[in-house]
Amino acid sequence: MNESLRQVVHLVFGLGIAGFILAFDRDIAISVLALALFVGFILSDAISRGYTIPVISTIIGGLERRDAVPGKGALFFAFGALFSLIFFEKEIAAIGLAVLAFLDSTTTIAGTRFGKTRIYNQKSLEGTVTGIAVTTIALSPLVPPPVALVTSVVAGLAELVSPIDDNLVIPVAACLVLTLLP
Repeated sequence: MNESLRQVVHLVFGLGIAGFILAFDRDIAISVLALALFVGFILSDAISRGYTIPVISTIIGGLERRDAVPGKGALFFAFGALFSLIFFEKEIAAIGLAVLAFLDSTTTIAGTRFGKTRIYNQKSLEGTVTGIAVTTIALSPLVPPPVALVTSVVAGLAELVSPIDDNLVIPVAACLVLTLLP
């Protein structure tokens, strides 16, 4: 699949989950995310064992990178969302997921298209800087601009250096910063 389209889906999916978290009671959101994660693990396991699940197999096959565990990105996204919602305030968790949606999508798109300077873990300076800038701008209506900048930089650095899947690391890093800063 075209990586840019994959990242646009990532952005829309992430913002949709953030909106879902804000729209519903915290306990309902936790329950739905936990159920989605459970069902996702079952579907991922079935697909990796060679089963074809109508519609689901096609969607996952079209959105997942080659040689990746089926649905791995979506599973880590759901796990990152669930973890953030359990351990942080609802509004903070939603903003953390918005950070994930904007940062991960824009760093990948910009890095793939314009990245020349590799800095760490095959990530590019151009992608990282673009992701941080776009995320800062996107967060500025939600939090004070200096908080948006610090949150974006910390999340961007966490994505850059962490060996753990960025769908888990980015929202947790963002939520920690948003919780600790006034």
